[in-house]
Amino acid sequence: MESIVHAIVNGLSGKISKEFIVFIVSMIPILELRGSILAAGFMEGTTFLPTYIAAVLGNMLPIPFILLFIEKIFAWMKKSKHLHKLPDWIEKKAMSKSAQIEKYGYLGLFLFVAIPLPGTGAWTGSLLSVLLGLNPKKSFFFVFLGVLTAGLIISLLAFGVIQAIF
Repeated sequence: MESIVHAIVNGLSGKISKEFIVFIVSMIPILELRGSILAAGFMEGTTFLPTYIAAVLGNMLPIPFILLFIEKIFAWMKKSKHLHKLPDWIEKKAMSKSAQIEKYGYLGLFLFVAIPLPGTGAWTGSLLSVLLGLNPKKSFFFVFLGVLTAGLIISLLAFGVIQAIF
């Protein structure tokens, strides 16, 4: 992940603002919010609040589209000659992480997104909420709370606030 983030930062530095780089990286699946805050660490002069806001906004931008349209996109992909296997693979991969959400519902969705571990985040949490038939509006709210929390955790670690306290 670090090499991908580093390549994006190097490619965009000097062309767009640091905050916009963070925003763009936070929209990319797998990298998401964690990768965007890592990107901020590669750039001189980034500060906590603008980085946090850009990361949260960028990470949340794709979420309504996932919640509302992923089933239609997957249905289209399943009819495609070249993409037909990809949705099944993505669904299987996501469902392998669904136990917490199945057990605790929206609280589980919040925790799934909020605790920054590999394979968790807003994209996967949103996909799981669709696959499990959760309400899109409620899911958006709990994913948003999770992104706010994960962003705070990662930002505090990345900007050394936790290290300064201890």
